[in-house]
Amino acid sequence: MELPDGVVAWAVSSPALLKQLLTDPRISKDPRQHWPAWINGEISPEWPLFTWVAVQNMFTAYGSDHRRLRKLIAKAFTARRTAALRPRIEEIVAGLLDTLAATPRGETADLREGYAYPIPIQVICDLFGIDDEATRAGLRDCVDSVFHTSADPAEVTATYARIYEILGGLVAQRREQPGDDMASVLIAARDEDDGAGLSEQELVDTLLLVISAGHETTVNLLDNAIHLLLTHPEQLALIREGKAGWGDVIEEALRVEAPVANLPLRYAVEDIELDGGITFRKGDAIVAAYAAAGRDPRRHGADADRFDLTRPDKEHLAFGHGVHYCLGAPLARLEAEIALPALFERFPDLALACPPEGLRPVESFISNGHRSLPARLHATVAV
Repeated sequence: MELPDGVVAWAVSSPALLKQLLTDPRISKDPRQHWPAWINGEISPEWPLFTWVAVQNMFTAYGSDHRRLRKLIAKAFTARRTAALRPRIEEIVAGLLDTLAATPRGETADLREGYAYPIPIQVICDLFGIDDEATRAGLRDCVDSVFHTSADPAEVTATYARIYEILGGLVAQRREQPGDDMASVLIAARDEDDGAGLSEQELVDTLLLVISAGHETTVNLLDNAIHLLLTHPEQLALIREGKAGWGDVIEEALRVEAPVANLPLRYAVEDIELDGGITFRKGDAIVAAYAAAGRDPRRHGADADRFDLTRPDKEHLAFGHGVHYCLGAPLARLEAEIALPALFERFPDLALACPPEGLRPVESFISNGHRSLPARLHATVAV
């Protein structure tokens, strides 16, 4: 496939091959070691995907560096910390539902903007101890821009600078006033383990990773799950009849509409020969095509593109696989298992307010969601 500015990469959509490659030590995520285009200075800071490869954190680490960073970051994603967020998530959801309920009858509500979007950004900001509305709004705008893969050079460079301005300020504030939030935990890890902790660059880039990965993916999970249920009333009926559970909704939505459609980039550390006579040459760039993998008919049958809660095998790669498996997956699932049933219980007559074909996707080949999700909260009453 050809990425912006003529950068060529392999797109891997076979789930079997993806699982193989995601656990292969000959596949790296570190451009500084293994991507000739980066090493030779061919990648400009104006490139739309620059932030995705330029950051220095667990996302782009390889080998022992990745193990070191993951060990440190895992301290902020323990099962105890995740479970402790349930009451706060329930509080956020209840408040948003009350706000939606105030929508005048006959008017539509945007469930992406008014529900799917604010839940994860509020949870992430709570994790970081960010209560300033301007900072929250700034982070949201930056994350949107990072996923905007059609951004022009001016937007790319402005976003990159703004991200580091916001996160640098957060780090400085937390150093002066540490708390029990995730930022404070990571800052403390900065100097632990006999100097093997996070470097300053890794610290800031790790905060960026958690914010972007923990926000956009959960927004799309909620957005897609709501959309799928509203466009498949027979599947929603299975939930209401007790013939399927909300866990089925979450996993099948993750399979059929992966929140991250395509994830850049990985690199071949050496020549890798694959079945079928294909060879990844040393230094070749690779994109993990998660959305396509979830719909592979060789794995899920001829109806792989159909949303079916009774499907026995809902296995997916939406959270990755192997050493780079998403640490925040339990938190994303927790948010969804609270938010989805609460929405459909509060508004039993919920319906899309436009034909499904009228919905537009976000402007990204990475992020898989809708620009808006207009809905009617109550049944239309004939006059």
